[in-house]
Amino acid sequence: MAAIPDVGFARSRRASLIGAVFLMATSAIGPGFITQTATFTATMGAAFAFGILASILIDLVVQLNIWRVVTVTGMRAPEVANAALPGSGYLLAILIIVGGLTFNVGNIAGAGLGLNALMGLDTTWGGLISAVIAAGIFSSKRAGIAIDRIIIVLGVVMMAMTIFVAIASNPPVGEALRQTVMPDTINFATITTIVGGTVGGYITYAGAHRLLDRGLGGVDNVDTVSKAALRGILVTGVMRYILFLAILGVVASGVVIDVSSQSANPAAQAFQAAAGEMGLRAFGLILWAAGITSIIGAAYTSMSFLSAFRPGISEGVRNRATLVFIAISLIAFVSIGTPPAALLVFVGGFNGLILPVGLTLFIYVAWQRADLMHGHRYPRWLLVAGAVVCALTWYMGFNAIGPIFAFLTPSA
Repeated sequence: MAAIPDVGFARSRRASLIGAVFLMATSAIGPGFITQTATFTATMGAAFAFGILASILIDLVVQLNIWRVVTVTGMRAPEVANAALPGSGYLLAILIIVGGLTFNVGNIAGAGLGLNALMGLDTTWGGLISAVIAAGIFSSKRAGIAIDRIIIVLGVVMMAMTIFVAIASNPPVGEALRQTVMPDTINFATITTIVGGTVGGYITYAGAHRLLDRGLGGVDNVDTVSKAALRGILVTGVMRYILFLAILGVVASGVVIDVSSQSANPAAQAFQAAAGEMGLRAFGLILWAAGITSIIGAAYTSMSFLSAFRPGISEGVRNRATLVFIAISLIAFVSIGTPPAALLVFVGGFNGLILPVGLTLFIYVAWQRADLMHGHRYPRWLLVAGAVVCALTWYMGFNAIGPIFAFLTPSA
């Protein structure tokens, strides 16, 4: 009779791991990343393949370090930071919440663009409807289970649709592979922006915090969690590259994609050029799925940082705070006059500037605070790689500040 609870526990544990992986994955392949990829592929062509590779490698190192430290300490990111350097958790929480808010305004804009492409709905109304749906999910009495299941289903839909369009666009794979390792040009602003759109700000902590909420913290779970993180990163890496190839095929065929006008929706243009009306509708579904899952991910993770100010905060209180967070994001989206596509590019860059702050704190904990790591033997290669990536993100961030803020003022 004892085997029955064990089977149930194993099944629940596996579902939690899959849910955390998909939360990370759908946050990393959100509307910001999709729009950024279309914008930069249209302007840089195959050379942007190097930016995709750089984002995948940086993502790999960042996520493996963050997930490991959070899991081993059994504390959320701001609590880890405060324990390591008193007061730093408050700074990190403020940065993540502000960055998450800007990201969520972009996520609502992306969901609105998705419904516009899917059914011709006005972008503002599309964003409003999507935000209300996300709020409804958090209002559910079984919000935790609902979040995991919805994110998994929509994540699978995004992957299937993207693969379909990538095949239809017939991209120059050979040239893309060459420029992945030998690019004709390297642009730090685009790399910082794409990194911010995939692992910057709240995205870094989304999956790790979800695992803590599902009871998978502690040294005993570190190997399982690290393997789950690695699988998730590899899946998202492949999907990023497939999305890039889908848009590159369109650009290489000679189609000119508008990336600068007020009404520009670069990714929608690319998908429509690749597969006609079906491609446009497929894109709408992909972008809406990316938008709604990212609204959930940004709101959920940003509000998990409230533990910096109120340790032990209950899930019910966090869910109510999440509803307020979504409402503020919606009001900001409706009030801001910046075109949705430009906004999505900017928020990625802005969160890319936040990334090195948190990463620096976590590398310090892994390197110097054995007391917080409960005697865990931290892999030396992962620590060194984390330090190198940390220095790199600081360097790229300083070099990209001006160009990133320029994204807010596209030409008319």
